[in-house]
Amino acid sequence: MLTYLALGDSYTIGEQVPFAANFPMQTVALLQQKNIQLAEPVIVATTGWTTDELQAAIREKAINETFSFVSLLIGVNNQYRGRTLENYQAEFTQLLIQAIHFANGHSDKVFVLSIPDWGFTPFAEGKDRAQIAQEIDAYNAAAQEITVMHRCHFIDITDSTRANALKEDFLAEDQLHPSSKEYAVWAERLSERIAQLF
Repeated sequence: MLTYLALGDSYTIGEQVPFAANFPMQTVALLQQKNIQLAEPVIVATTGWTTDELQAAIREKAINETFSFVSLLIGVNNQYRGRTLENYQAEFTQLLIQAIHFANGHSDKVFVLSIPDWGFTPFAEGKDRAQIAQEIDAYNAAAQEITVMHRCHFIDITDSTRANALKEDFLAEDQLHPSSKEYAVWAERLSERIAQLF
């Protein structure tokens, strides 16, 4: 029985969608359909968390066990709060090293998902969408570079969030967070990469 730890923020916990519809749960369901025996994921994520808040929560939970694989999706709230790219790079690196530790030192069992672009959603009406996109691109470029350097997997989902941001059925009621249909896209991409390993 494989085990899965999902680290993140609102995009991981699945703000405004049923728990079974978040991307970690959908990923597990897809892998189980491929006859990969997998326990329900352990999720450490809360809406609004920044990199340092996720790090603090990991310390507070004092997780001792290791997992078959780990996903990490974090950074949108750093960007939203106007934190520097340098701050994100430093704290993301710490989190990635922590994720590798949770994967029992196996960097190839760690999967980083890119930060979605909330600037394309109706929620961002009246805000500088071009600046948001530029900042998220910079965050994602930094995360990808750090991820590759540590020999982990980087999965781009930002393209999908931009393509589907104005489609009503791909958005939750708050017009900001993804619906289960958007999470299904992420779960498909993640599960394909995981299935290659197991």
